[in-house]
Amino acid sequence: MDTPITIGISACLTGRKVRYDGGHTRDPYLMETLARFVEFLPVCPEAECGLGVPREPMRLVGDPAKPRLVTIQSKIDLTERMESWCQKRVRELETANLCGFIFKSRSPTSGMERVKVYSESGTGAPQHKGVGLFARAFMDHFPLLPVEDEGRLHDPALRENFITRIFVLRRWREAAAHQRLGSLIEFHT
Repeated sequence: MDTPITIGISACLTGRKVRYDGGHTRDPYLMETLARFVEFLPVCPEAECGLGVPREPMRLVGDPAKPRLVTIQSKIDLTERMESWCQKRVRELETANLCGFIFKSRSPTSGMERVKVYSESGTGAPQHKGVGLFARAFMDHFPLLPVEDEGRLHDPALRENFITRIFVLRRWREAAAHQRLGSLIEFHT
């Protein structure tokens, strides 16, 4: 196969100005080092579901196992709109042949773990037990794909593990595409 290794990525990490404040969080390691070996497929849940840039900031509220996505100032509940978009988008990504995904840490839509979830009343300290709505939908839909967030990729051991997993997945898919016993043996040697 001559097709590149395709990795989904939160669009703000590529330098796209899609954050709520019109900014980005371009990650130099991802864009200057890893990008030489993979092709990124940027995804921004908020911008793609029509919330615009800039936009009012949002946060997760309620039960960490099933939080709601609510704007901070106007208290508009965007959960249904975002969850509907998430289900549509993960189905679209089935054809992208992704080998993994890099999420934006702490994002109420793209954080893969330890996302702040606030109480209904807004009082007390937030819990750090949430998962962003898109990240949860993606990981539920693609449970075997390697996923990480950009913050965890600063740890050399986690970074090496993630990169190994995406390359192994790619090699496995190439071996499986040949449908020959020799390809399977070569994969394991």
